[in-house]
Amino acid sequence: MIDVLRIPAVALIVLGLFFMIVGPLGLIRFPDFYTRAHATGKCDSLGEALILLGFILYADFGLETVKIALLIVFIYILTPTATHAIIRTAYVLGLRPWRPGEGRR
Repeated sequence: MIDVLRIPAVALIVLGLFFMIVGPLGLIRFPDFYTRAHATGKCDSLGEALILLGFILYADFGLETVKIALLIVFIYILTPTATHAIIRTAYVLGLRPWRPGEGRR
């Protein structure tokens, strides 16, 4: 018989994979560096967290689930911080944001 938590676990993993696929599509589609970094930063954080939550539901409770939960916390702290630092550096170095009517960069 299928365990009750296996179905939501697989659903979270598939949803996380969806966001991990949508992020690179935003990288290709958006016109400039700032919007591309925003798309990949948000989708990576959300996709990785959903996949790890699915792993938590899939595994039995123990030390592994605590480690995975700590990974989620670190991802939600480090990914936005790194994205902000990269975008801030680009802004300080003079990379102008895209304006409507301009070509893609």
